[in-house]
This record gives sequence, C-alpha cells and structure tokens, in this order.
Amino acid sequence: MIRIGFLTVVLLALAGCVKLPTAVEPVKDFEASRYLGTWYEIARLDHSFERGLSRVTADYSLREDGGIAVLNRGYDSAKDEWKEAEGKAYFVEDESTGYLKVSFFGPFYGAYGIFGLGENYDYSMVSGPNNGYLWLLARSPDVSDELKADFVSRAAALGFDTEALIWVSHAEPE
Repeated sequence: MIRIGFLTVVLLALAGCVKLPTAVEPVKDFEASRYLGTWYEIARLDHSFERGLSRVTADYSLREDGGIAVLNRGYDSAKDEWKEAEGKAYFVEDESTGYLKVSFFGPFYGAYGIFGLGENYDYSMVSGPNNGYLWLLARSPDVSDELKADFVSRAAALGFDTEALIWVSHAEPE
C-alpha cells in the first residue's frame, strides 16, 4: 500500500492550518511558472510520513483550475519500493507571493511557505504551518556547502530545530 504523504503532505497533519510560523515571511515577486518542474529534497525535519525515505522529489505542474499539481515521490529502501502522493496547491494571498495551501486529503489544507528562493529558482527554503516542518529543495540532488550553511543559519534564526535536520540521500541503492 502506498504511504500517503511526504514533503508538503505533512502540512495536512494540521488539517486546515494554512498559517505560517510568526517569523516566516514568504517571498515576494514569486513566479509560479518558474517554480514548476522537479525539485530534489536536500534536507527536512523528520515526520512519520517521510521516515526512512531517500531520493525524495517533488514535481509541480499547472492544473486546469489554475492551481498547482503536486507529485511527491520517495524511495523506501526497507521495503524496496517507491512511495508517491498526489496533491494540489493554491495561492493563499496572491500569485506573486510564495505562500500556498496544499492538500493531499480532500478539503484539508496545510501551509506551504517559501521563505528563501534562489534568484534562478535553483533552490527553495520551505516552511509548513509551524516550526516542526521545514525543507530545503533544489533543482539538483547536490548543492554547495555554502547553500547548506545559509539554509541552516536562516532556519535557526527563524526558530527551527536545525540540529534535527535530516540530509537526504539521493544515491542509488547498492
């Protein structure tokens, strides 16, 4: 059976919670068309829906209703299988603010706040509805040590427990 949820699916654990942590300010001048495509999960805080998964990606595409389709995927090496979850996202404020609500379960939504974004949309720093939900995403499975350090510094300043970060492996299983 496919385990529902990872990456943004976590947000649904707090059904209907689309507020961001107080200190998190979503990016402005956001361009959804540039955000579409595949993102690799570089780091995350641990949650049961993602526990043990490696090679995690998120694919974003446009929906006919103007929203964004979300496909999260990760490899469970213990079961030697891929897990997937499909969802949908909509802007909370306006389309130029990196603040969305995401749903993987019917009418229940959770916050997805982009508080850091590379000028070329090559990385994204994402918060959920509280400081227990945090991700670093990138267009490549490998990022610089400088980006990792910047992410840790920014996240710590916003009150996230960066000591608990999981650095996601994208290596092929042996």
